[in-house]
Amino acid sequence: MATSETGPALPDRHPPDGVTGAAGAGTGAASRPAARVPIDRKRQPSGDEARERAMRAAISVIAEKGTAALRMSDIAARAGMSTGHILYHFGKKDRLLLEVLAWSQADLWARFQQAADRAASPAEKLELFVRFYLPRHQGDERYALWTQVLAQRHDEAGRRILTELLDGWDERLEAILREGRDLGHFADVDLPEFTVRAVAMLSGLSEDVMFGRSRWQHTSAHAFALSALERELRPPGQG
Repeated sequence: MATSETGPALPDRHPPDGVTGAAGAGTGAASRPAARVPIDRKRQPSGDEARERAMRAAISVIAEKGTAALRMSDIAARAGMSTGHILYHFGKKDRLLLEVLAWSQADLWARFQQAADRAASPAEKLELFVRFYLPRHQGDERYALWTQVLAQRHDEAGRRILTELLDGWDERLEAILREGRDLGHFADVDLPEFTVRAVAMLSGLSEDVMFGRSRWQHTSAHAFALSALERELRPPGQG
């Protein structure tokens, strides 16, 4: 469940080095409440502007309060919009959470693709994948959104959306591995099996980072994960 480099974990609006989310889009740690925007009822945003403002506000509030305590009025206050305006665009809270997560991931993937298109090799793309997947810090908003939405009960439509988002990360990693293998840069691994193990490792590391495990206070989870993947992908005969 990726998050990070956006600016997942929301990796905020800066690049995957900006999610990252998942995912992620606030820019600061969840422990620092974002300022509320005064409501100007004479000029409520409309269309895409309103939806983006609402979703960014939702991500920020979710990081602070979690999904259980989330109220539409909290999002409205943070976005500088009326509660009625939020309800008009999203209706139920469950729908809002899924839409925010999908929007966050689309934003993160766009940033990842931009960076990957500039990468000179599959190895550089792999490094980018790891960087975009892992939370940037404890409290990363994109990753917080991922974990809290996954913990909710979902109907079939919601499960389908979440499955597509999760599969999206697997597909991107497998494409990088296939390119590297075909070019002779990576070992000839079983792509589906390696992808499952790699994503499981990254998810476990992400949970460690979000929990604040002391082992990552002085060691880079990113460097650890990349080293482990590169060790397995090194072609035979290369030191």
